[in-house]
Amino acid sequence: MHHHQNDETERIGFFFEAIEWEGEPLNKEPDKCLALTWFTVHELPDDIIEYPNAGLLGYPNGTGILTMHNWP
Repeated sequence: MHHHQNDETERIGFFFEAIEWEGEPLNKEPDKCLALTWFTVHELPDDIIEYPNAGLLGYPNGTGILTMHNWP
């Protein structure tokens, strides 16, 4: 995901498909993150941040290996 936040900030995000997992995620930055929870890509929460949502949906929507977000 190549995200254009504003004229001063751009982000590159990497998204991976987890096909196996044991245990529960642990929030190591509770001052920055309210919680860590597993969701399927088809059941993402309504309040998800816009650019991670676009990155997560890029794979099943077939946008290819690079998703561009919020570029003019």
